[in-house]
This record gives sequence, C-alpha cells and structure tokens, in this order.
Amino acid sequence: MAGAAELHAVLGHAFTRPELLSQALTHPSMQQGRRTKTSDPYERLEFLGDRVLGLVVAEMLFNRFPNEAEGALARRHAALVRREAVARVANQINLGRHLVLARGEDEAGGRTNPGILADACEAVIGALYADAGFAAAASFVRSRWEPLMEEALAPPKDSKTGLQEWAQGRGLPLPSYRILGQEGPPHEPIFLMEVSVEGVGSAVGRGASKRVAEQAAAGLLLQQVMT
Repeated sequence: MAGAAELHAVLGHAFTRPELLSQALTHPSMQQGRRTKTSDPYERLEFLGDRVLGLVVAEMLFNRFPNEAEGALARRHAALVRREAVARVANQINLGRHLVLARGEDEAGGRTNPGILADACEAVIGALYADAGFAAAASFVRSRWEPLMEEALAPPKDSKTGLQEWAQGRGLPLPSYRILGQEGPPHEPIFLMEVSVEGVGSAVGRGASKRVAEQAAAGLLLQQVMT
C-alpha cells in the first residue's frame, strides 16, 4: 500500500496484519456493482472503531473532569465523537490521500468529504484495535483527541441552546416544542415532548419533567442534523 510507512508513523503503530489497514482505507464504493453477499470489512471496522472511540473518549472525560455531572460529560462526549470532530482528526493525519475510492466517488470530492473521512477514521481505529488490541487504538485516540478536549474546557451548551443556535446560524425558523403526552403513574410521570424545526425534521424526547424531555428531544434532533 502506497504511503504505508508514513501512515504507520502517524498512527504510531506498524500493522502485523496490514490487510486490516488496507480494508479500513477501502471505501464501500469499490464494492458497488459487484454481486456479493459477504459483509464489507470496511463497514465492520467502522462499526468497531466507532465503539472503541466512544469508550476511549468517555474514559478520557471521566478522568479529566472528575467533578463534572453526567449531563455535562455526555454533552462533551457528543461533541468530541460527532462527525465534524472525527473528520477534523482525519484531515490532521491526511487520511484522505490514503483512501481507495471508486473513480466516481473520487471525482465527486470523496477525499475531502467530512462524512467519508469520519467513517474512514473510525475504520482505522477499528483496524488498530483488531490488529493490536485496546492499547494501540486507545493510544492513537488519546494523542489526537486530547488537544480537541483541551480546546473546549468550558462545558458545552445544553441541547436546546445548541439546537437554537444551529437553526439561527442557517437562517431557519426557531425550534418549536409541544407536549405529546404523559406516561407512567401520576406520582412518577414521564413526559413526551416533540421538537421540530420547519424544513428540517422532528424528534421526540422523554423525561421526568417537561424541561428534561425538551432537552432530550433537542439532543436527539441535534444529533440527527449533525450526522
């Protein structure tokens, strides 16, 4: 694989099974038009890498912010594993130049597409884990995500504020909320709240209060529009 030594150096790991790295860099567009019932190794590695990334970032946050509440940690986590953050890391290591893409995908700008870059970065993390275990994958994640974590030491904004600012920044109507109903016994109600942004979509959240349910709904819709 061209540039393998360079990529090994950036990843901090020399693969004993180089086919894993090759699979992580081969985009599913290369499989289009081929009749096969076998699973795509790229997508399997992406699945694995996504879980490894989530765990390592959660551990980093748990240790870095020992006095922070679960809600704030969850917001930090969501910001650090979202597509934009993962694509940023992919750009930092020039991952796009190593991707194997179908001609059409390449000509359409696939090497700089944030979604493709983020997926490939997760696949590479999965390949690191599959080749050498948790320590190798975690070492790479820590080295690249630590600077991102330090950039935003203040707790991220709550989901309602984040969704509102996202809509305003794109000239969209402000999010609207409405109650859909209530579940559970009267002494322990669970409220169902729907949030919608016209022209974008909607999401439903649940919570022990209307405020909590609104935050949950906003978080779900924000996650949808960011992925």
